[in-house]
Amino acid sequence: MSLRTLLIDLLARQSPEPADPTGQKHAAVALIMKEGQQGPEVLFIRRAEHADDPWSGDVAFPGGRIEPDDQNACHAAEREVEEEIGLSLRTSQRLGQLKDIHGTYLPVRVSCFVYWLEDTPELEHNYEVVDSFWVPLQVLQNPHRNRPMRFTYRGHERSHPVIDLSGYCEKFLWGITYRLLLQLLEFIPDQKGC
Repeated sequence: MSLRTLLIDLLARQSPEPADPTGQKHAAVALIMKEGQQGPEVLFIRRAEHADDPWSGDVAFPGGRIEPDDQNACHAAEREVEEEIGLSLRTSQRLGQLKDIHGTYLPVRVSCFVYWLEDTPELEHNYEVVDSFWVPLQVLQNPHRNRPMRFTYRGHERSHPVIDLSGYCEKFLWGITYRLLLQLLEFIPDQKGC
């Protein structure tokens, strides 16, 4: 069974969360995959530095806030991807949806939709994105790249698990994006990490 077929089957068993009546902010992102030279790869962006953005400069999946005129969370993710990196997901294969993640420190809920691309697209970044890059799954699964890291957030020192993205980006993968990626990796057999 191919990885794509496996993911379609496993993600079909996920049930999306109902809307949050408390008014918590809701965002949607796209976890985009393709076949690369070293096997399956995942697309990440590095967000631009903005003083008002709590995720400023972080590595993330493309996506953003769900707007009132979005039909649903999936539509919001696709709209945001097209705005941020110029990629239309309308012709790609949507494999399914991961379980929503709730922010640890900020009141936000993030829905994540998984897509598979047949080809490597040309990407055009808008002002919200400074870089985009593909990372092989075998790199993301490598236990030597996973470690705890100390952060200072709002004046408090905290320790969080991260994935070292050396060779792809000078930043670490952590937080909500890290937690979403872990959900995906739970479904995937080891790709012989490097």
